[in-house]
Amino acid sequence: MLPRRARALIPSPCKPLHDLNASLYIAPLDRQYACQNPIVGSRRDIAMTISRPSPTLHDVARLAGVSTATVSRCLNTPDKVVLSTRERVERAVQELGYAPNFGARAMASRRTNTIAAIIPTMENAIFAKGLQAFQEELHRHGFTLLVASSSYDPDIEAQQITTMVSRGADAILVIGHDRDPKIYEWLKRQNVPVVAAWTYTPATALASVGFDNCAAMKELCQRVIDLGHRDIAFVAPPVDDNDRARGRLRGITMAMDDAGLSPSRLSVVECPYGIDEGARAFRRLMADATPPSAIICGNDVLAVGAIKAAREMGIEVPAQVSITGFDGIELSLAVSPPLTTVNVPHQEMGRLAAEMLVEMLQSGQPGRNIRLATTIQPGGSLAPPP
Repeated sequence: MLPRRARALIPSPCKPLHDLNASLYIAPLDRQYACQNPIVGSRRDIAMTISRPSPTLHDVARLAGVSTATVSRCLNTPDKVVLSTRERVERAVQELGYAPNFGARAMASRRTNTIAAIIPTMENAIFAKGLQAFQEELHRHGFTLLVASSSYDPDIEAQQITTMVSRGADAILVIGHDRDPKIYEWLKRQNVPVVAAWTYTPATALASVGFDNCAAMKELCQRVIDLGHRDIAFVAPPVDDNDRARGRLRGITMAMDDAGLSPSRLSVVECPYGIDEGARAFRRLMADATPPSAIICGNDVLAVGAIKAAREMGIEVPAQVSITGFDGIELSLAVSPPLTTVNVPHQEMGRLAAEMLVEMLQSGQPGRNIRLATTIQPGGSLAPPP
């Protein structure tokens, strides 16, 4: 039997990032600021500066006393150039005010050396560490990162993917596998590699770097059941168009089934990710005639919201109700009591995803499916039922 759901109980609209198109605004020149900052100067100075010939790669090479090939390596793969040479080139670049003509380079190579990442949200820290590691690895290979947020809206995500590619993104990082197959077909026709992160589904041909959401949540739920809990609830985002949330729900129902518990006993509250949303979901569950003794949250942000509501209601965690999270972000340790949660290898996932996309661009070969391990991070929020 399917678990009962409480849909639309948590009214909290998404806040989409509506459009990637932005206008360039040039502010009027502040005369006082210009006098204090000689770089700004007067309009005449600016005009004179603009009219001067732009320094070239040959000018930088001549001033630094190196070849143009060395200057190019310093700009594109600085880690492959010895420090003393790199410093000479950097000084020459700064002294001449040289700016590489990436537009001409892109036209010649049909590459822009930019990679786009489209994540579901920027409102919390779930994707922050992984994205930072992704950016650092791309920078090491001479690539620039473009980021967009879809607010968990598949239509917005589809628009962002096409916009990023039309603006020259060489490759795309997405979160999870769930999206219209036509998007993948279109990316293939455009010869744009794509890697999915935060998920591992070997049955699909799409390259991925992530973890098994189902197995990770099943392990956590088994620990909850082993402590004696039978009345269990799950607080998560809507599972439609979200394979990660679906996998975690499936892990809970599998653990209950293995323990001889009917999954129909599981209470499921679907709500957007957020502290306030997690708090409202907790209040809703605790108002039931038979409230749960353990609430498993789909991520740490929701779990922190649940603990916040418990404190406000005078309910002790874990003496009266246990609460667990998922992700292992720093917030899980800052709350009191610290969360028992699933620790996700965010940084390794981001680094490997970047490595794979760069490798796919350079080799022209398809990517792989890489599975990373998760661990349970014990905290003070899980205990036997009262």
